[in-house]
Amino acid sequence: MTNFADLGLAETLVKALAAKGYDQPTPIQAQAIPVVLQGRDLCGIAQTGTGKTAAFALPSLQNLAASPKARQPHSCRMLVLSPTRELASQIAESFRAYGANMRMSVDVVFGGVPIPRQVRMLSHGLDVLVATPGRLLDLIDQRALHLKNVEVLVLDEADQMLDLGFIHALKRIDQLLPKKRQTLFFSATMPKAIAELGDRFLTDPAKVSVAPQSTTAERVEQFVTHVTQAEKQALLTLTLQTMEIDRALVFSRTKHGADRVVKFLDAAGIGCAAIHGNKSQPQRERALAAFRTGEIRILVATDIAARGIDVSGVSHVFNFELPNVPEQYVHRIGRTARAGAAGMAISYVDAEERAFLRDIERLTRVKLTPAPLPEDFIARAARLPKPARNAPAPMNQPQGRRHDDRKPQAERGHGERNPGDRPAGAPKRRFPPRGGRSGVGAHKGAVQRAGR
Repeated sequence: MTNFADLGLAETLVKALAAKGYDQPTPIQAQAIPVVLQGRDLCGIAQTGTGKTAAFALPSLQNLAASPKARQPHSCRMLVLSPTRELASQIAESFRAYGANMRMSVDVVFGGVPIPRQVRMLSHGLDVLVATPGRLLDLIDQRALHLKNVEVLVLDEADQMLDLGFIHALKRIDQLLPKKRQTLFFSATMPKAIAELGDRFLTDPAKVSVAPQSTTAERVEQFVTHVTQAEKQALLTLTLQTMEIDRALVFSRTKHGADRVVKFLDAAGIGCAAIHGNKSQPQRERALAAFRTGEIRILVATDIAARGIDVSGVSHVFNFELPNVPEQYVHRIGRTARAGAAGMAISYVDAEERAFLRDIERLTRVKLTPAPLPEDFIARAARLPKPARNAPAPMNQPQGRRHDDRKPQAERGHGERNPGDRPAGAPKRRFPPRGGRSGVGAHKGAVQRAGR
């Protein structure tokens, strides 16, 4: 069986991997690492959780170390672009861990935090810079950074970049980069728009793919409960109260909807937090830290978090609302069944979302298993507590105006969304009135009756 040394990695990197308990490469690592070591451009198709970060970080660190150069002020040798703050932080931490035995400087820049510290940090120059596109351009506009010395460019989660409206930022960044460079392009899916973006950045790339782009995690059991929009909240609450859950992610289509879910769960005594684009960076970090440590077991998120959350032990994913882009469903449920574990994905679908469900099943070629409502659903739902009319905002609700990852207004195209906003074309949804029925989803008994 192949090991990391067989791929041509230096002993210092192999030791760093061993310290983290990694001895066998994943399929994407086995295919990508030799190509990157050769200096070729690479187009990689792989879902989240397959080890993509190591696939580009390990060989790139080795190549940089093999040709050491003095750091130049306001510049970097390697630039990694990430669609979200959480993913950017995660990538930077991986670079630091893998390069622990090397003298490589690594840092990360993103919105949501004051920019002066980032300006000071960049004044000395870096080997590896991880960045979100909006904050990167802010720093370039302030002349705190230039891209003239970039030798390696990585676009991670390219399809998410387009989903979040970063296409104009990416085109501008492309114009600022040296033509002679190595580019590594990773995406979980490869629709036409992503392929065209790849053609813009890549030169004669090697192509590696570890699974068909429509393949969902094989170890994820997938269920669907057909329910009215007004019944979803009660179904979710009852499910979380009765089902054995280690950690669960609940996906809402909108930021406002995510906060409402948290209010109802808080009223029922279920510890949770929301994470989305309207939260300040410290609030997002606190919520994610509490989820990682187990202080809270439920994290409610918009799709901005689907690529940025890499937490072991997520046993369940709940699609409180289906995404209107079927590929996003694949990314959501990819948050569970990681590192060889099993997982369960449960989707709540109302009449208006049935077309989304058909698109998902067509893409994934998986028919979701129906799970009926609990027999005593209406009676149990009626007894659930509801938030007081003047209930405080969720515990990590932001105070005041925030900084974010978005581009300056002048750089945004008409209609371009901030990360975490309702996807274009998605139907607006109204939460059930306070006095009305709140919904419920597939609890354990319902899933069992569906033939689990």
